[in-house]
Amino acid sequence: MSEQYPAAEESRLPDDEAIRRAKQEIQTLVAEVDALAKREVEPAEFYEGLLNNSIAALAAPGGVVWTIEEGAGFRLQYQVNLQQTGLARDPAAQMQHARLLAQIAEKGEPSLTPPHSGVGGAGDDRDQVAANPTDFLLVVAPILTDEGVNGLVEIFQRTGARPTAQKGYLRFLVQICEIAGEYLKTRRLRHFVSKQSLWEQLESFTSLVHERLDSRETAYTIANEGRRLIGCDRVTVVLRKGSSYVVEAISGQDTFDKRSNVVRLLRNLSRVVGRSGEDLWYTGDTSDLAPQVEKAVNAYVDESHTKQLAVLPLREIEPGEEEEDTKKRRENILGVLVIEQLVDGQQPEGLMQRVDVVRRHSGTALTNAAFHESLFLMPLWRTIGKSRALVAARNLPKTIAAAIAITAAVAALWLVPYDFTVTADAKLLPEVRSNVFAELDGLITSVKKTHGEHVAAGEVLAEQRSTMLDEQQAALNKELNTTLTDLNSVKSLLRRGGARSQQPSEIASRTAEKERLEKQLEGINRQIALHEEIRKKLLIRSPIDGEVVTWRVKQLIEGRTVRTGNRLMEVADPTHGWELEAYVPEAKMGHVITQLDELRQTDPEAQLRVTFILATHPAEKLEGRVVKIHSNAEVEGEEGNTVRMDVAFDQDQLKKLVADPARDLKFGADVKVKVHCGRAAIGYVWFHELWEFIQSRILFRF
Repeated sequence: MSEQYPAAEESRLPDDEAIRRAKQEIQTLVAEVDALAKREVEPAEFYEGLLNNSIAALAAPGGVVWTIEEGAGFRLQYQVNLQQTGLARDPAAQMQHARLLAQIAEKGEPSLTPPHSGVGGAGDDRDQVAANPTDFLLVVAPILTDEGVNGLVEIFQRTGARPTAQKGYLRFLVQICEIAGEYLKTRRLRHFVSKQSLWEQLESFTSLVHERLDSRETAYTIANEGRRLIGCDRVTVVLRKGSSYVVEAISGQDTFDKRSNVVRLLRNLSRVVGRSGEDLWYTGDTSDLAPQVEKAVNAYVDESHTKQLAVLPLREIEPGEEEEDTKKRRENILGVLVIEQLVDGQQPEGLMQRVDVVRRHSGTALTNAAFHESLFLMPLWRTIGKSRALVAARNLPKTIAAAIAITAAVAALWLVPYDFTVTADAKLLPEVRSNVFAELDGLITSVKKTHGEHVAAGEVLAEQRSTMLDEQQAALNKELNTTLTDLNSVKSLLRRGGARSQQPSEIASRTAEKERLEKQLEGINRQIALHEEIRKKLLIRSPIDGEVVTWRVKQLIEGRTVRTGNRLMEVADPTHGWELEAYVPEAKMGHVITQLDELRQTDPEAQLRVTFILATHPAEKLEGRVVKIHSNAEVEGEEGNTVRMDVAFDQDQLKKLVADPARDLKFGADVKVKVHCGRAAIGYVWFHELWEFIQSRILFRF
């Protein structure tokens, strides 16, 4: 038998269970609002969650979240079913409702306002009454913070509930508004922290960007510190240099390749925007841009894959200059500030204000740097400004002593004479040497003598074959055979004709033919003899006694076709004597010619004195004289155009260095030569190349 309960108990149990479930649902909704308030969400998202959960907890038809803005009154943040109240159709009802909300906000206390309560008056007095003109019970609670009432939460509730239930509505809404107040306090605190951080970043940026008066260093500061302040992915500073634009600094990069496609396209985009003088903001659409700007933007974006882009001219605006003066706005452009977002993301709060701050301070800093750098002799003035410590009392004696020493050194540079010499590279060569040339066109079939081998005059060095001569030989042999055959035939006819009677005319004709063929045969033989003489030239012979000095001659010419006059090798005789071939750079020949002219004013046969050392004996100096200066300049090694000079010297000097020069000295050995060009101030001797460089490369351009 089942357990029996009293009837009263049976009727109470379901109501208690429903109340428990309702309380649990309400607590869950409150917890959701509380969790939402602790997250860093935007006000719109928070107010939406707050109102939806409140309406769900109270089972209300709708509601509104109002915020109070200073000087602007109530502002609707989020609403649900506001149109069901009928306020939108009645301006007078709106005024009554607004006055009711104002009274609640002024008192700062929650309120329950029955439907149509406070409605009264007529005509113009009606909209001066604070009332609830709707058919709903208005449950209103203020959102309180340490600054006072920041807003109101208003719930449109159905009528007919008991007073205790209505008070429950109000208690619930007050609890919700307390959570909203904590959300606003936390948000304001975060805002203050963010503002404090922003001010610190701004202070750091302004102090660093104005710290230097060097445009390059300033550009690097703008790029790196500006990126942190703006909160973007990359900042680039492009400076204007005359009519061109130069990418000076890219945030996060100490160095970059100025010839890369990205830098080149960015430079082109900056030039186009700089010439237009207008700001460029790109977010993916280029349809409203000028054609030349659109082309430059598309080219750069395709290469860099930038999502958002701002190209902002940095300009100097002088006092009294009008912003509308387009010509001046284009002329006083200092450069371009490029701001990029490489990935899609939410923009930081106050982006435009941050960009404006960076832009204004960047323009000012670059203006100051450009003005400072344009001052006449600024490096000298900077040095003088830093040298004030040198004239302090304790440092004055040292400064005077140093000044005297420097003055004496400078005077010595211009007053003390010193030997002036021109240095050049040279080669040591035998006096007796000869080049071997090809006398005919043909193929080198074999090389008989190689590097270092001794040869006698007339000895065969190489053999050559000529296809043309072979063809000519074959043609002459064929012609010779044909002529001999014809001549023998004519002679045979003449012999047979003597045995029997022939007409005198026939005999005379055959006799003439015989004489012609004999002369033709004589000419062919002469051609063959001449041809044999020509073929002898296919044997390439040494013109002198000596040795082959051409390195790897076999690899150079064997098996190759050469032309008449081609240089094949060189033969030299090291047993007679040696000389130098010096190659003086053309730029230094002026000193040589000047000194030679001065010497020949007193002695027409005077020769320049030369000092030289061998690479194999650098400790020993030898003397020589210039016997010939060639009239043409030729390209020689890395020196460029050089003038060849032949230098002769006493052969006994070599014999003191080496026992047997013919054996121990090498053909073409490296030699360093100094041509003596008189005396000059020691400062000119040391620094004449620098002075000549300035004269030819810098002063000549002006």
